Amino acid sequence: MRRVLRALGDEPPLAVEPEPPEVSPDLVPLLRELGTALLDSGRSVTDVEDDLEAVARRSGASTVGTLVLPTGVFVRVSTASGAVADFSAAEASGLNLDQIGALMTLVRRLRTSDVPLADARAQLRAIVARPPRFGAALTVVGHGLLTVGFGLVLNPTGPLLPVYLALGLLVGALRWLGTRWPTLATALPVVAAFVVTLLAVDVVHPWLGDDPLSVLVPPLVSFLPGSVLTVAAIELTSNQIVAGASRLVYGVAQLLLLVFGVVAGAAVGGPLVAAPQGDRRGGWAPSVGGLAVGLGQMLFASSPRGSLPWVLLVLLGAYAAQLLGSLAAAPLAGFFGALVIAPLAALVERSRHGPPAAVTTLPAFWLLVPGALSLLGLSDLVNGGPEAAQEIANAVVAVFGIALGTLVGSAVTRDAGRVTRTLFTS
Repeated sequence: MRRVLRALGDEPPLAVEPEPPEVSPDLVPLLRELGTALLDSGRSVTDVEDDLEAVARRSGASTVGTLVLPTGVFVRVSTASGAVADFSAAEASGLNLDQIGALMTLVRRLRTSDVPLADARAQLRAIVARPPRFGAALTVVGHGLLTVGFGLVLNPTGPLLPVYLALGLLVGALRWLGTRWPTLATALPVVAAFVVTLLAVDVVHPWLGDDPLSVLVPPLVSFLPGSVLTVAAIELTSNQIVAGASRLVYGVAQLLLLVFGVVAGAAVGGPLVAAPQGDRRGGWAPSVGGLAVGLGQMLFASSPRGSLPWVLLVLLGAYAAQLLGSLAAAPLAGFFGALVIAPLAALVERSRHGPPAAVTTLPAFWLLVPGALSLLGLSDLVNGGPEAAQEIANAVVAVFGIALGTLVGSAVTRDAGRVTRTLFTS
């Protein structure tokens, strides 16, 4: 039949693929550096891929390939002179909230407007090199306020508040030393857990008679890989199996380092003997604790200027949703709390002076994950209690509940934004 059609001249012409367009030589290096910065900000690999492909197409590229893993990013762009590929490993140094806010603002500009790519690369490098807003002293004080806030949320006992502050300042000083001393930074979770456990068993417990576990938990909350485990669960449920599994293993390893430090401290100082907790404060304690967490987060993680009211709004909104969810179904408390984070953060971002959504989302997870997990299973893991398996299962359910709530909340937010844009443009 093809020969007949060719003889009659009726054979349809073969489709000719268009030539790849000319793109700026700065595009691929920008995508590489942008991808590693987004990974250091804690975003999932799916979000990083979406951002990179959107920036590339906005810059004129028609064929873009990305492969993003938690440890690096690979980019390939087809151009008129051939395919250009590049790879870079993530530094895993982490970015503070001020850097994350500036980074997300730059990404939004690159996705929605024409920005000279050379200028964008210069801005990106300036953002990554930007120092924290606050010095060493205020950073340590911020960690102390974080610890007091988490103490008010997890165990609001009056006599323990100065203990929380003192231990929080101590761990904050250790964390600051870890940024200056790479050898200490590697073993910092073990060292901090060991020192706090030793003080809780040998000093605080004989002095106040309170449960040592309730003392050592709040100062160590900043080491908990709650956001890492949540992002891992999101990636696993999004079919990013390699990224999710590797991030999950990393999060579990961080937890095991903490547990090892607690076990070592108990071996030296004495067993973690269960004791009755003191008189707990009233219903005001969690709300005040949330305010202390927001203020401490601003100092410790360098929140952008003017973002504190918005951070507190999302943080307290998520915690209120978590409390309401616990009344309906306690195992799903984390799901209900995470469900409102994305819509609230999106509303804040669209307001006139609101910061990017990532700035308000991350502090909310700091309060939400410890509240949902309540560090269940730590006591049984250390003491070898018979309920360890059940407590670990509860923790896994809580993490995946938070991940599912985040996915649903983000999907609802995207759909609502799409409907709103359609109504206003029609």
